[in-house]
Amino acid sequence: MLSQTAEYALRAIVFLAENSDAAHTADQISHGTRVSVGYLAKIMQILAKAGLVNSQRGLHGGFVLARDPKVLSVYDVVQAIDPIQRITACPLQLEDHGADLCPLHRGLDNAMAAVETTFKRMTVHQMLTQPGANRPLCSFPRNAPQKERGG
Repeated sequence: MLSQTAEYALRAIVFLAENSDAAHTADQISHGTRVSVGYLAKIMQILAKAGLVNSQRGLHGGFVLARDPKVLSVYDVVQAIDPIQRITACPLQLEDHGADLCPLHRGLDNAMAAVETTFKRMTVHQMLTQPGANRPLCSFPRNAPQKERGG
């Protein structure tokens, strides 16, 4: 359902939210998210253009979240990378359908609407504070020192 690029963007956002004590380089985020640094750098540029992350140059440079994880939703991230496609007209361009969708396409669009609603309600903060044994990017303990992550 999600593109791999959207998945990688969500990993990067979660990494930055979980490690909000400092800016992190693309290399550090790459290591923490298991996404190749070249691909991740492109994703981070898109997220920066969308206003979801800020990039800082210099000695202590890198990326930080531009929005509070309590209000930053999964929907915001997905829409910045690979927008959810809604069906607003017959994909087959059948003239007799007009603006009315057939039951198949109406059902598919309803499912996408439900996904949108769920993604809009789910914040990054909620993902990080949800009770349970597993955490996003669960291979790293929460608040582990940076050196233990290879950075």
